[in-house]
This record gives sequence, structure tokens and C-alpha cells, in this order.
Amino acid sequence: MSGTRGGGKPGGSGTTRGRKTAGNKSGATGKRTLTTRVKSAKGRRISSTRWLQRQLNDPYVEAARDEGLRSRAAFKLMQINEKHRLMKPGDCIVDLGAAPGGWATLSAKWVNSLEGDGRVVALDLVEIEPINGVTLLQMDFMADDAPDKLREALEGRPVNAVISDMAAPSTGHKQTDHLRIVGLCEAALEFAREVLAPNGVFLAKVLQGGTTSNLLNDMKRDFTKVRHLKPEASRADSSELFVLATGFRGRELKSSETA
Repeated sequence: MSGTRGGGKPGGSGTTRGRKTAGNKSGATGKRTLTTRVKSAKGRRISSTRWLQRQLNDPYVEAARDEGLRSRAAFKLMQINEKHRLMKPGDCIVDLGAAPGGWATLSAKWVNSLEGDGRVVALDLVEIEPINGVTLLQMDFMADDAPDKLREALEGRPVNAVISDMAAPSTGHKQTDHLRIVGLCEAALEFAREVLAPNGVFLAKVLQGGTTSNLLNDMKRDFTKVRHLKPEASRADSSELFVLATGFRGRELKSSETA
């Protein structure tokens, strides 16, 4: 289980332009009036045909291509950030499961890591094409040395947000897939506790059923507010959810415990 693949697929050149397509704030256009139908081809699985048809008729895929974003998944982070204001200029961000780079591209723009003092460090098991203003690490987050490599890239700087779009390969068994993604979320949260600055943010992908009670209790202990989100850009038929924890206070608790 690699545990570091991002949720989106490539959909553009990988750079953002300073405009949004007509429509809503997230940049996605309205529903398409025409439906593109895909004929089954010899050697193509039915599931592949359905995926291709869904991609061709997805307004977020089209909008990502128009905007030069690397994947439709970028709109999920865009919508979450518009509502909850996760990032600001000068922030330091860690992006886990970053491929193909949609979240990291947006983060670099928002924190101004290219021209300002913001910083973005992104990690994935697969190679990511270079992104201006982003430090890229190609490795498995579940590897023993991954946290140390991330800290080296951060150069001791406290992190304002740890965002994770990590997802384990689907087995088709709902309970198994849920346990795997919760395991990735737990590992990401453990790392976040070690690097987050006070009032920091943790955002991670989960599945319907959310987080386990133990994991949710841990988050509520370490953060002032915890909630589950399903941005509009998440497909309606997808079991995908995100857990957002804001107002990190774990270091404060640890200090009081050791006093």
C-alpha cells in the first residue's frame, strides 16, 4: 500500500492563471447541456468506459483544463479554502499525497511561496512535474524516514497547515478501504502534531463513515474545532469526505502536561 497517491488525475498544464471561468467562485462552470457518450471499445473494461464518460461530462474536468490546473481535485481545495480560509500569504504548507500537483499549485499561489516568504513542501510516491515555489519529495509517506525528510525540507519552520489527499488503492471492499484510509489519516495526523504551529490546520481525505471515534476524539483534544466536509467538487456518487481540524492546541496541552 503506497498510501501517497493524490485523489485527482491530470487535467491541465500545471500552472494557474490569474482568472476564474464564468460561473461560481470555485471556477467551475455550470452543468453542461450536452452529454458526450462513449462507445465501448474492444479490450476496454466497462468500468473504464464509465470512467471516461464521466470525465468527458464532468464540468470540473473541463474547468480544470481551462484554468490550467493539474486536476479537478484542485477545485475541492479551492472551495474548502474559500469557505474556511485555511491559507494566507507567508504560511508554510505540507501537502501529502500531492500528485499530480493541483493542491500544491494552489497552495503556492495563496501563500506566495515564489515571491514572498511562504513555503510549500509536497510529497507523493509518484513523480510530480516541477511546480514553481514548491519543494517536491518523491517517496512513500508511510516509509520510516519520510517524516524526517519532510522536516529537513521544512528547515525547522513551523507549519501552518498539513493537507492530505492521500488514498490507498481501492480493494472494492468498503470496510477494508475505509480502514486503510483511516490509517493514512492517523499517520498524517501524528505527523501534523509534531510540526504544526499554534492555531494550525489539518485537512485530510476520509470516506463515508468519517473518522473512527478514537481518531475523532484525538482531533477534538488537539484542535478547537473538527468537522467533516464534502465540497461541491466531490462527485455526488463518491464516498469521499474530508475532515477539517482547525485551531491546533496540541503543543499547549503537551506543555501543561509536562509542567
